[in-house]
Amino acid sequence: RKWTGAFQEGSYAETDNWKEGSKVLFLDGKRNGMVSQVAANRPNEFMSFKHLGEVKDGVEDTTSEKVKQWTGGMENYTLKETNGVTELQVEMDITEEYKDYFANTWPKALEQVKALSEK
Repeated sequence: RKWTGAFQEGSYAETDNWKEGSKVLFLDGKRNGMVSQVAANRPNEFMSFKHLGEVKDGVEDTTSEKVKQWTGGMENYTLKETNGVTELQVEMDITEEYKDYFANTWPKALEQVKALSEK
């Protein structure tokens, strides 16, 4: 939960497991966020999520016109090691509406990931 606070204070992921095909809710403290699916999980190498919709006050929406604009968007995390240094690469499909937000927020989140991984 520490590194995701850069996106929304108190945000977290909720799932029964992290296996491919599993549902994942990415939520804030008010149970608002996104409903997604684990598209791929190769431990210590690659993790991919397919975004299916949003969650508002704990209710999932996968069918509204607003959600359909970005349903199916992917978010990928890749770990690569070179000369004993591990690099985390993030790839994310986003709509133009959120481009500036993520351009400003991802660097803060990745600094938190770096700090946590170096402890």
